[in-house]
Amino acid sequence: MPSPFPWQTSVQYLKGVGPKRAFFLGKLNIQTLEDLLYFIPFRYEDRAKIKKISQVESGKIETIVGEVMAVSLSETARRRLKIVEIAVSDQSGVIKAKWFNQQFLKTYFKRGDRIMLSGPVKMNYYGGRSLEMESPVYERVGAHDTQLHMDRIVPVYHETKGLTSKQIRILMKQVLDQFGHQIPELLPLEMIQKYQMPSLSEAIMKVHFPEKEMALNLLNAGRSPAHQRLIFDELFILQTGLALRKKGVSDRRPGIQFHIQESTLTPFRALLPFALTRAQEKVFLEIKKDMSQGDVMNRLIQGDVGSGKTLVALMSILIALENQYQTALMAPTEILAEQHFFYLKPYLETLGKSILLITSDMRKKEKEEVITRIREGQCDLVVGTHALIQKGVLFKKLGLAVVDEQHKFGVLQRATLAEKGRQPDLLIMTATPIPRTLGLTLYGDLNISVIDELPPGRMPVRTRLYYGKQRQQAYGFIREEIKKGHQAFVVCPLVDESEKMDLKAAIALLSEFKEQIFPEFNIGLLHGKMTREEKESVMLSFKSGKMDILVATTVVEVGIDIPNATVMAIEHAERFGLSQLHQLRGRVGRGRVQSYCLMIAEYPISNEGKRRLNAMLSTTDGFKISEEDLAIRGPGEFFGTQQSGLPVLRIANLIRDADLLDSARDAAFEWVARHPALDDNESKMVRAFLERKWGGKLEWLSRG
Repeated sequence: MPSPFPWQTSVQYLKGVGPKRAFFLGKLNIQTLEDLLYFIPFRYEDRAKIKKISQVESGKIETIVGEVMAVSLSETARRRLKIVEIAVSDQSGVIKAKWFNQQFLKTYFKRGDRIMLSGPVKMNYYGGRSLEMESPVYERVGAHDTQLHMDRIVPVYHETKGLTSKQIRILMKQVLDQFGHQIPELLPLEMIQKYQMPSLSEAIMKVHFPEKEMALNLLNAGRSPAHQRLIFDELFILQTGLALRKKGVSDRRPGIQFHIQESTLTPFRALLPFALTRAQEKVFLEIKKDMSQGDVMNRLIQGDVGSGKTLVALMSILIALENQYQTALMAPTEILAEQHFFYLKPYLETLGKSILLITSDMRKKEKEEVITRIREGQCDLVVGTHALIQKGVLFKKLGLAVVDEQHKFGVLQRATLAEKGRQPDLLIMTATPIPRTLGLTLYGDLNISVIDELPPGRMPVRTRLYYGKQRQQAYGFIREEIKKGHQAFVVCPLVDESEKMDLKAAIALLSEFKEQIFPEFNIGLLHGKMTREEKESVMLSFKSGKMDILVATTVVEVGIDIPNATVMAIEHAERFGLSQLHQLRGRVGRGRVQSYCLMIAEYPISNEGKRRLNAMLSTTDGFKISEEDLAIRGPGEFFGTQQSGLPVLRIANLIRDADLLDSARDAAFEWVARHPALDDNESKMVRAFLERKWGGKLEWLSRG
């Protein structure tokens, strides 16, 4: 039975909230009592050391309380800055405080107000020596506020218009006074004792209102014992869901036991003009072991761009086909599905196998014909987009499902594809290397293989950065490469000119290239709004060498293999994500000739933009790029929880909390092994939290 504690009570019904304040809380994603209790302060201020004004020291962060003596608003002559300045006295002395371009403070502060100021102090020598604070934190205080907002370590919350940190603090204190000691325990006592953690009730109360003696540095780093308990809970619930899914997959019996002979792949290997790398052979050996054992394979192949994942997947597909099973390959975009189709088709047809393509934009009659052939078993491999998992698509005998670029699909989507057959093996590919901490989370229910070696003869792509004024230099370099007999990609962020953002659009750039920059060359255009036939025609022309330059949008991010292309020029590179930049760079360097990535950036560039560009200049290692991308964007955005189908992490940070992730994973998998159905009394709270965090998906989790 779920706990009777009112976790899901709407905040609107809490004392002193009502519809208006509930609306403001909703803007902070606080809808329920649980949301409120887990709305953790983003920093803490030590206001336990309130000093007299006569005691404050220049160069230090100080906290004082005093009375507002004067308020003024002025404007600087040169920069037109509006400055609000107040004078505050506590009888021991006077200090000034000023804020820039916050004119509303002129009416916020009133003479006679008792206020608290906390911030850096400096000595102002202009017009004589005087102490002042620049942009300090401020709050009005009264006699009743001392215990909550002063003389303690004070929590500071993210605010929104209409709701201040002080108001949230008051509400939090009220709720904890009412409910704090009733908060039910999530974890079993033995687990709390094993990891030496405080109770959930104690942790929530101390996260919001720490004791004076708690270390401020641990609090602000989010690593106090109270924080660690809440982080552990969040990661434990996440990993319990993954453990249930992994158990569900492993419990699905019987799987398919494929009969594998080395001679099966002899004709295919004979078609290849090169030998597979050691890394490819190692990963293929792991796949063969999975497929031959009769358990359902659930394996992820990680490999950097150009490492040869698709060839390994094709060999796995051929094993399934030789065992008289159908196979499916699902890609996230139509352009990538089409590229797989065109790449695999010659191999399969040479080997006497059939291949079909299914996408959402196909004509109705054409799609119906494809669906009929799939249902009647008249095709060996079906390549497609999300169209593969539509209800009307039925396989006669699906034995292997391959999912490309897994991070762009959700957990439920790949499960839906697997349900198109009777316990088919599942092979997943990603060219976006995942840091270990994310791998344990995002792919915690999978066995992971890594292709960490590029084919022989490949040279690292050299990356160069040009700013807008240097664009002609970049174009000159492109001209030199084309005169050598090579080809170039030029990628733009948009298809049409945007009125809102001054970006080089593909269509406008094509015209500029043809008329002004490269009139002597053949130039093509590729973008997502083109029909499949148009895209195919353009790509065949470029691949055959009839085009010198291909101007494109990010549809070329994945799946394009043109060995003669030696230049990838990226317009407005500062606008692209780091992973996307790396993927685009991976479109060149596929032959045995030195290739180049030219990033063309326009000012102004944000600090994050500069970090992305510098990361691209410093390394071509996909895993290093991935780590830096995670550090820049943070786990939430990198993780893409909405796409992955996993619960949102509100407290845990997958970089900072890697040690707790390991412990939580061990605890979760051990718990599920001992309590597989989570239906005993010890597991009732775990189950209740799990169903809330995973959105009631426990049935499909345990089903696998």
